[in-house]
Amino acid sequence: MILELNERSRQVFREIVDTYLETGEPIGSRTLSRRVNLVLSPATIRNVMADLEDLGLLFAPHTSAGRLPTEAGLRLFVDGLLEVGNLGEEERRSLEGRCASLGKSLEGLLEEATSALSGLCHCAGLVVAPKTESPLRHIEFVNLSPGRTLVVMVMENGVVENRVIQSPPSVPASVLAEASNYLSTRLLGRTLSEARDAIRAELDEHQVQLDELTAKVVQAGLATWSGEERDGSLIVRGQANLLEDVTALADLERIRALFEALETKETMVRLLSLADDAEGIQIFIGSDNQLFNITGCSMIVAPYKNTSEKIIGAIGVIGPTRMNYARIIPMVDYTAKMIGRLIG
Repeated sequence: MILELNERSRQVFREIVDTYLETGEPIGSRTLSRRVNLVLSPATIRNVMADLEDLGLLFAPHTSAGRLPTEAGLRLFVDGLLEVGNLGEEERRSLEGRCASLGKSLEGLLEEATSALSGLCHCAGLVVAPKTESPLRHIEFVNLSPGRTLVVMVMENGVVENRVIQSPPSVPASVLAEASNYLSTRLLGRTLSEARDAIRAELDEHQVQLDELTAKVVQAGLATWSGEERDGSLIVRGQANLLEDVTALADLERIRALFEALETKETMVRLLSLADDAEGIQIFIGSDNQLFNITGCSMIVAPYKNTSEKIIGAIGVIGPTRMNYARIIPMVDYTAKMIGRLIG
């Protein structure tokens, strides 16, 4: 469709979209004539706007109002007219500074990256955290308090996973040591998914000499590590950012629908997992994707990879369609690449 627009139509259309992204308000032909560099009369601009409306790129929210871009218009703008620059040095330092000092805790890194991205973009940040696939190097159980035990797993790629599990009260240190030794001999050099079924079978068939207390610790740990979610876990941060700059009741209604979407975990994980089949940034605008059928909201997402260049998760932001795409797109892209470097 971009080829159907001449230079005059492109410039008028760009000014209308820029105004919408800046103010959220429709713009009329008379106001637009004072902004467009070309010498065009309000009547000429009205004709151009009418043509753009016939193409489905603009609409009038009210009979006597100016024009706003449709979702199709925003898609055309993002795909063909948007000029995306590089991420600023200050923003790079902010992201790197908050994430690089967290060591090798994958969960902590992803949570901090999501929070940092949310704060810089003023949107809600989302990330799909992958299930751990690297072979195990070391495992240990540590008593925290009655009924709570910390499981520390060190993977061969250096990633450390810390999980708190529910354990029988008053578990002695000898039981935790026995559980650690038992799992270490069976998990060392294997991924958790590879060893899970075999260990559960052993426990179920009583083919190992473990007392009941130790078996409960082992089973609790296995259930926690293995996870039952095929697509990994979903982390959401910064929903409060979506309530900033709300100017109308319609905006509030969109935000309410957006919050409902964020609570639909299965749908959001499926949407983010679409990044597995594509390279680079993916942009979903309003109802142009059946998994995210919410008018007035957009999502920008990028995959991140491990050292083998395999896509293992995705990170992105979600917010109203009136977001600063030129600024946010490179920010999401840089954050995804930064995560890939830090977990490598």
